[in-house]
Amino acid sequence: MPFSSKGNKRTLKNSGRRIAVTGLGTVSPLGLDVNSTWTAALEGRSGAGIITRFDASRVDCRVACEVKGFDPEKYINKKDARRMDRMIQMGIAAAFQAIDQAQIGTKGSFQKERVGVLIASGIGGIELIENQAKIAIENPGRVSPFFIPGAIINMIAGQVSIMRGFQGPSYALVSACSSSAHALGEAARLIERGDCDIVVAGGSEAAITVSSVAGFANMKALSGRNEEPERASRPFDKDRDGFVMGEGAAVLVLESFESAEARGVEILGELVGYGTNSDAHHMTNPSEGGAGAAACMKLALEDAGMSLDQIDHINMHGTSTPAGDLAETLAVKSVFGDLAPKLKLCSTKSMTGHLLGATGALEALFVVLTLKNGKIPPTINLENPDPACDLNYTAQKVGVGALRAALSNSFGFGGTNVSLAFKTIN
Repeated sequence: MPFSSKGNKRTLKNSGRRIAVTGLGTVSPLGLDVNSTWTAALEGRSGAGIITRFDASRVDCRVACEVKGFDPEKYINKKDARRMDRMIQMGIAAAFQAIDQAQIGTKGSFQKERVGVLIASGIGGIELIENQAKIAIENPGRVSPFFIPGAIINMIAGQVSIMRGFQGPSYALVSACSSSAHALGEAARLIERGDCDIVVAGGSEAAITVSSVAGFANMKALSGRNEEPERASRPFDKDRDGFVMGEGAAVLVLESFESAEARGVEILGELVGYGTNSDAHHMTNPSEGGAGAAACMKLALEDAGMSLDQIDHINMHGTSTPAGDLAETLAVKSVFGDLAPKLKLCSTKSMTGHLLGATGALEALFVVLTLKNGKIPPTINLENPDPACDLNYTAQKVGVGALRAALSNSFGFGGTNVSLAFKTIN
């Protein structure tokens, strides 16, 4: 039976503090900022190619969605950048873009003690860890004194706080591929509770390294389409054979409406619901029939106080794995019932690949832009639909129309689930 919200829980909206989105920032396989990334997504470009960040000739999967042309010195001085893993560099870049769009420090007043930073990662500084481990084996005395602060996950938030002088809560969340979605939800809770007025929240990942790619490949999670990388990520297609790893960062500035209106900044969208739960089923496989994902979407809708017919769009987790795509499709059908075929769905992972811990924030960013512009990015490479995945995934072409509200789904190893609900600003 389709879910019906009872509206009996405390919600982000009825807590008295509405959550505005006032800034967006990204460094992605599609572009080095929001505009270039959004343009490429609407054009249906693939960010995939043969791996260049290491010699992948001995790994079963040689395909990934890498960030091209990123220069950390646009955001960080050369000396400091050299001491940071790539995931910290990209996280700072995305955060600074979002902060600048939100005009924190340049328009209106704010209290530095009431600005928090929650930036997540699923794996952390694995490239630096690999490099320093090689050195340690040969000569421990040559391990860099900057190794630990250059690799630990919370240092993205730490560096942003230090560099911009924000003295509110600063930490990271780690929940595999739900990490940055959790960061956004928990950031909203900080504002809802009155602990912060503004939170810079999102995620960053730079795990295209030999150990992480080999690890995912050896567990048969990655696509083996090495001869046609741009067609390797194909969510909901019957020929899908695994996900394509991506890298990058995405950050949103969340802010109470009172703060945003007092500062006179543009409100890009509203975060109205946050659902999170666990499958409690298996380390890597989704629960039977997508039950955990369905329950999570219900929680987000309940938190938002929204009815099923108010949702027009879902940015699906849609990783291009056989089990995951089917489970999520079944979950949507379970929740929305007869309304499911009317939903306009998409998987932007078809273009960006799977950014692991950063993917939830990037897809939330896409949802904000989708609602604001009335344009849904296509699911590329969906050429031969899986008969069991029979919903409207916006295959191959941009979807256009008036959109009121949307969900963004993120699910991760360990059975962790997050669903975020956003709506347009009237």
